[in-house]
Amino acid sequence: MLIAQITDTHIKPEGRLAYRVVDTEPCLARCVAAVEAGRPKPDVVLMTGDLVDAGRPEEYARLRRLIAPLSMPVYLIPGNHDKRGALRAAFPDHRYLPVDGEFLHYTVEDWPLRLIGLDTLVPGCGHGALCAERLAWLERQLAAAPERPTVVFMHHPPFATGIAHMDEIALAEPEKFAAIIARHPQVERVLCGHVHRSIQVRFHGTVASVAPSSAHQVALDLRPEGAAAFMLEPPGYQLHLWQPGTGLVTHTAAVGDFAGPYPFFDPQGRLIG
Repeated sequence: MLIAQITDTHIKPEGRLAYRVVDTEPCLARCVAAVEAGRPKPDVVLMTGDLVDAGRPEEYARLRRLIAPLSMPVYLIPGNHDKRGALRAAFPDHRYLPVDGEFLHYTVEDWPLRLIGLDTLVPGCGHGALCAERLAWLERQLAAAPERPTVVFMHHPPFATGIAHMDEIALAEPEKFAAIIARHPQVERVLCGHVHRSIQVRFHGTVASVAPSSAHQVALDLRPEGAAAFMLEPPGYQLHLWQPGTGLVTHTAAVGDFAGPYPFFDPQGRLIG
């Protein structure tokens, strides 16, 4: 099974730039084209939050048009820039999204890997949270299938990345989430967004990771006093390859036009492979 993860797309209304600099629409369009042209093509796409920039219905309508070329199932979760009601309204055909209740969390049972999407949104806030209700729901979902390898995906990372201004708005009280993950060794990976960089950490018996943004990246500044800033580094996405017996292997792909691929030759000029 091959999973593509696209995150932090930050789609704006027509003619508007993110932070007055970044045109996020062509960024996502190029990312979608790259995923759709994959060799092999991914089985599913996980979009891990900050789908749009301000939760406006016109932004979600634009997002819907941009991801329409994807031929595989797409699973959405909200980030701190999203609004649950507008997201639900824009994607009524995404049957996995719950139509009742406050939170947009769900479990997908259709694949070799069980997929659990978590809603960490706190309306009006940059940080994320998993309240008692959401934590209890997660515990029940994991307890229901202890033998099935599982991916948990969410927007806010439950660990400190060392980028201080982003750590201030990470998942609040992550130890409560960590305790649940530690009790369930079938969790192969915790996939996150929010920080706009490729980041990995060992996490309570599994691996937690952050994928790069399809648009702009957060500046890599690990000083405690580092300023909040972003970079126009190459946009990217991640591919998570599930191989029974090996586990989940992650590749980070840059989006753009690059020369190659070229064949390898040894020092004697002979073709390798």
